[in-house]
Amino acid sequence: MTRSLAVFLAAAGSAALLAGAFAFQYIGGLAPCHLCLLQRWPHAAAVVIGMSALLITYRPLGWLLPLLGAVAAGTTAALGLYHTGVERHWWQGPNTCTAGDISAMNVGDLTDQLLANTTVVQCDQVAWAMAGLSMASWNMVVSLGLVGLWLVAAQKSR
Repeated sequence: MTRSLAVFLAAAGSAALLAGAFAFQYIGGLAPCHLCLLQRWPHAAAVVIGMSALLITYRPLGWLLPLLGAVAAGTTAALGLYHTGVERHWWQGPNTCTAGDISAMNVGDLTDQLLANTTVVQCDQVAWAMAGLSMASWNMVVSLGLVGLWLVAAQKSR
């Protein structure tokens, strides 16, 4: 596999995952939670890095850009692992997208919170799954493969 092919496949993989996320959102009607949105940014960065790596032929950057792509893919894989843990209730998610403990709230406070946050999508609820894995889990698995492609590209650049 050549460096250019590895870079192209890695960047195209991130672009495909982004396209899939937007399709689930805008065609499938599945609104993303806070953690879902965070997982998109490293993919966008990987696409930009990939385009740059294909266009820039300056030798010293030949290995650095694929290494940055691996970091971006690894970041979204780590976020996918964290999100998977939140979904499976292995650990608590951020307050921005989990209900938390409402037992101490009175009805007025709870009503105010519900009215203020009517568009909050819960990060600890699985909106879609295939083969027992949620979208966050699939993002993690595929992104780890993309890390491998980026590392192949970095190795071919040396």
